[in-house]
Amino acid sequence: MNVRVLFLAFLLLASPLLLQVARCQVDSEDHSSIVDDVVGEHSDSGAEEDDQDLDVNLTSAPGVETLSIFPKNSGKVVPAGENTELLVALRNDGKSRVGVMGIRASVHLPYDHKMLVQNLTMLRFNNASIPTSVQATFSYNVAVSQYLQPGAFDLVGYIIYDVEGKPYQSVFYNGTIEVVESGGLLSGESVFLITLGLALLILLGLWAYSQVQRLTKKTKKVSKVEVGTRSTDASLDEWLEGTHLAKTLSGKSKSKKN
Repeated sequence: MNVRVLFLAFLLLASPLLLQVARCQVDSEDHSSIVDDVVGEHSDSGAEEDDQDLDVNLTSAPGVETLSIFPKNSGKVVPAGENTELLVALRNDGKSRVGVMGIRASVHLPYDHKMLVQNLTMLRFNNASIPTSVQATFSYNVAVSQYLQPGAFDLVGYIIYDVEGKPYQSVFYNGTIEVVESGGLLSGESVFLITLGLALLILLGLWAYSQVQRLTKKTKKVSKVEVGTRSTDASLDEWLEGTHLAKTLSGKSKSKKN
């Protein structure tokens, strides 16, 4: 009975967390189309309206090397709805100048790279040129949707450039990032699971304590059996007085005293 009461109390305490998780999932589904529209309309200063030349499938140019790093972020943690800096380095070891046109990136599911989660904002450059045997570094902000569910995702980043008027692109990042809720490393789901685990441990401890108390009470109720000598009734002694049995019992009593 006590266990049932404790379980019902736990359900009442955990119901607000369950409602919050469900509400977050519904909000994420309802606002997904809005987020896509906002990302599509965003543009950086100096960006051109026509991005068709950056959307085609391009190959990398010979003599061009790329490198990227998350500064002071070895865990590659990306808070949802916030900008996370990613440094992109391009080195020109070719024979001609390289004109950098822009940087773009996309987020994919880790278990199915064909499933696109989000196209990130494209960063365009005007008159960014890299001479031969020179390396240049660019800063790109990775900003995933604030409604994106926390977890591991794949990030693919491209830098688009031209050599002697011909466009190329190189992959500067193709790996995993960890998306977390803004403001901390613990998501609402993680807090709920931790709370649930602690509550279950408390309930288990209370149940074990009640079982120990029940066994203790049963032990106290068990009567103790004492074994001792049987006393002789006085009236019985009078009836047996002077008989052979009385003499025998008297002799045995004397021998025990000795």
